[in-house]
Amino acid sequence: MGRDAAEGVLMDRLRGKVAIISGGATGCGAAAVRLFAAEGAAVGIIDRNVADGQALAAEMVAAGHIVMFAAADVSKGPEVSRAVDAVRSALGPVNVLFNHAGTIVIKPFLQTEEAEWDFLFDVNVKSMYLMTRAVLPMMLEQGRGAIVCTSSISAVYGTPNEVLYDATKGACHMFARAIAVEFRDRGIRCNAVCPGFIETPHGNREIRDLAALGVDVSEAAIRAAQSRMGQPEDVARAALYLASDDADFVNGTQLFVDNGFSAA
Repeated sequence: MGRDAAEGVLMDRLRGKVAIISGGATGCGAAAVRLFAAEGAAVGIIDRNVADGQALAAEMVAAGHIVMFAAADVSKGPEVSRAVDAVRSALGPVNVLFNHAGTIVIKPFLQTEEAEWDFLFDVNVKSMYLMTRAVLPMMLEQGRGAIVCTSSISAVYGTPNEVLYDATKGACHMFARAIAVEFRDRGIRCNAVCPGFIETPHGNREIRDLAALGVDVSEAAIRAAQSRMGQPEDVARAALYLASDDADFVNGTQLFVDNGFSAA
């Protein structure tokens, strides 16, 4: 059951919903799995990380939640189709999609390779296309659905040695906005959540690799930009809001979870 941390009130903001979270095995995705399930959703985790995905699903089932895992490389259409079909067969038609799967390439631009460009766009952008294309018909049949896409402060805040990553996140921004505009009048909402520096394996690797290239991402620099490292739960709570009916009139927007980093 969902619980408001400040008041101890049960909320159940996703009661009766069926949600898919791509990239849900670890990090912010795993935090969203836990939160969405606690808020009443039946949750399908889709990830290529089989060990952690299965372990998380088993943990949640043992705690009394309805959670399943389906393995897929979400940059590959046939694997996405099989995984989404497995979730629908087990849990029913999907009406919440959290497109969270993503990764990063950190290199000086002139040292990057074409294959890395293709890889990053496949994982960060093509995956959203494939997942949304697979799930959207179910939402349209129901006349209602909520899609949340993980973008980043990097969509609007350029960082040295992250040109490829920044470009993919700019695409995520526009993907969410365009889906919102095209399907608004058919009951579909699509928004982006945009994290700052978050304390996850992804975020820690980003800081380590940027520091190795001489970018100031020291503890003091992070503190000056956003006061502290964000936590996976910070992103999960933002995604929950956008996925829930609390955000019924919020569509095509970008919700920054960076404590003002991008506002300075």
